[in-house]
Amino acid sequence: MARDDAVIGCTGELLVGTRGTQGPGEVLVRVRGGTEAFLAWSDDPLPKGATVLVVDSRGTRQVDVIDWADPLDAPAG
Repeated sequence: MARDDAVIGCTGELLVGTRGTQGPGEVLVRVRGGTEAFLAWSDDPLPKGATVLVVDSRGTRQVDVIDWADPLDAPAG
């Protein structure tokens, strides 16, 4: 399956935590007007429920993610 460039830059929530280099988790990504599930890979382990940003597509419904905190949700100060 080809790369899915539409998901790069999208955010999602981990349904299954990632294990860093030990293996993927699963992420539900908001894309194309709905949500889709992908295997999620990250450099460092991330817990279930974490908000993540998709930074690359590996094709075959697999993506690379990083931990994400929306800067617009940060407290003013």
